[in-house]
Amino acid sequence: MAIGPDELIYWQWGVVKLNATIVFTWVIMVIMAGGAWLITRKVTDAPTIGRGQNMLEAIVVLVRDQIREVSKQPPDRFLPFVGTLFLFIAMSNLLNIVPGFQAPTGSLSTTTALALCVFVAVPIYGISQQGWRAYLRQYLQPSVFMLPFNIIGELSRTLALAVRLFGNVMSGTMIVGVLISIAPLFFPVIMTAFGLLTGMIQAYIFAILAMVYIASATRAHSDSAEAPGETHAGAPATTGLHSSKES
Repeated sequence: MAIGPDELIYWQWGVVKLNATIVFTWVIMVIMAGGAWLITRKVTDAPTIGRGQNMLEAIVVLVRDQIREVSKQPPDRFLPFVGTLFLFIAMSNLLNIVPGFQAPTGSLSTTTALALCVFVAVPIYGISQQGWRAYLRQYLQPSVFMLPFNIIGELSRTLALAVRLFGNVMSGTMIVGVLISIAPLFFPVIMTAFGLLTGMIQAYIFAILAMVYIASATRAHSDSAEAPGETHAGAPATTGLHSSKES
């Protein structure tokens, strides 16, 4: 019995393997890309819009509001990355109810890849906002002796992101499998419904934690720049949140 999608091999040639993790990751990518194309090709600003556009706008507004609330910054530059993380994980967990579907998030390789994306995105956003000197200086705060501890903290939170998502998805799948063997008509239905709820919660938590880490790398520059703005201009510096015009 295959415990995770990595162990379900569909095709193999030497060391090259095509397992369920790769196949169903492609399936989700096709569904998301195809769905986005079908919805956006008929986007209109008319008073009456279709259900697809209505759902898309609701998701975008929800994600933008959460990003703005967490980061206290204009959300548009974070929206593509954080929104994609949320939608991919949510879609993967929702499709887990389809018979034969193996959620890619049930693979530690997938959750590790997602966590590494966050690990790389944090310095990219931080350096783009502060510059590389100011960003790297954060690792020396409050003293140079904290450098190894700050680096370990970056690595440990990346590991925690990967293991948390993997553990929650795999535990839910295994519990449903055990209950099917005990009471195949009653408990699996309840646990599947509960799994859908927890799957959406896990997608939300992962995206929020990613945004928290990114915000901590970008907000430091805004906070530190506020005091000099008051000194030189005689009034508080205007932040991007108030000066930028959001669509």
